[in-house]
Amino acid sequence: MGEYKSIWLIEMAADKVAQNEKDLVWFVPRSHPDPLCRVVLVEPLIPENTGNVSRTCVGTGAELHLVEPMGFELTASRVQRAGLDYWKDLAWCQHRSYAEWRKTVVAKSRRVFLIETGATKTIYDVEFQRGDWIVFGKETSGLDQAILTADDAPTILSIPMPGTTRSLNLSNAVAIVVFEILRQTRQPLA
Repeated sequence: MGEYKSIWLIEMAADKVAQNEKDLVWFVPRSHPDPLCRVVLVEPLIPENTGNVSRTCVGTGAELHLVEPMGFELTASRVQRAGLDYWKDLAWCQHRSYAEWRKTVVAKSRRVFLIETGATKTIYDVEFQRGDWIVFGKETSGLDQAILTADDAPTILSIPMPGTTRSLNLSNAVAIVVFEILRQTRQPLA
């Protein structure tokens, strides 16, 4: 009898593994055929900010790109545990480094804007286009100086802030820029 029970337990475990693999299909990175814009988070540190940004991307039809290293582990179980039930609708991609991501973009010669506190040109000085790339740095220090001062550095933009705070929360900053792109590029309602 014990032999049959062992076989039954093995079969149940195999069925559970197969079901888990089938359930994880939603966690596979995928691109958007015509994204509003492409949001790039370079070395994000706080998973809650990335969760908020992913929700903004789903809600606006934007694509999310995450550049490693990140301050957290991105796994299907962690996404599920966090209750990010909209992740299945997210168009997203993960890159091993800024250099790897940059090669991908340069190869496609896309418009790229770095969003950084203190830039003299603001998001209101640009005419955004569908599919533009908007790049944000980590929560604690923004984008590395090497990225900002590179010979081939993209246009650097800021979000105007007349108050005395030095910066905004990352997910708030992303939302402000994404919704400005939506405002500028909106299609007439049918």
